[in-house]
Amino acid sequence: MVRDLRTRTGARAGHAGTLDPFATGLLLVLLGRSTKLAGRFVGLDKRYLTGIDLTARTSTGDPEGEVTERVEAPGADELARRLETLRGEIELRVPAASAVKIGGERAYKLHRKGVAVEMPVRRSTVRELDLLAFDGRIATLDLLVSSGTYVRSIAEALGGHCATLRRTEVGPFSVDDADDARILDPEEALAAL
Repeated sequence: MVRDLRTRTGARAGHAGTLDPFATGLLLVLLGRSTKLAGRFVGLDKRYLTGIDLTARTSTGDPEGEVTERVEAPGADELARRLETLRGEIELRVPAASAVKIGGERAYKLHRKGVAVEMPVRRSTVRELDLLAFDGRIATLDLLVSSGTYVRSIAEALGGHCATLRRTEVGPFSVDDADDARILDPEEALAAL
């Protein structure tokens, strides 16, 4: 998306928060002089809709990794108990397949090479965590989390992996309003904050 906009507009471009390769949804892209405003947009809360497969763990915490363990999905009561422990201020281990730098190298590059690394723990805030559906295998969740929260880590803490992940909001910006052909004025974007 960033490369496409850079090519289309001829302007310098950068984003205000990555999306995992398997994820879909809202990505804020800053163009030209607006890239200097990145600090105003990077730290915004984000809302996600995710389907968590509670019958398997994977090496990456998502559908792109190899299944490392098959597990029995919890019952509804146990799932509710697990979800309760993930609301508010929490600490979760950063996934091995992430862009965090370990010793100067991206963790996902080390992970692909098979290098085992002790990943850091990161403090996050889960402001909202709602169970929308549970079919005995997939738990569909709506989450509002602080910037830097890995939904894959939440899936791991629940005992499974993210089967689907869609970012629906970044701060006041919604995927429902997204239009890759429309470029907001920097003043209009800042006013929304």
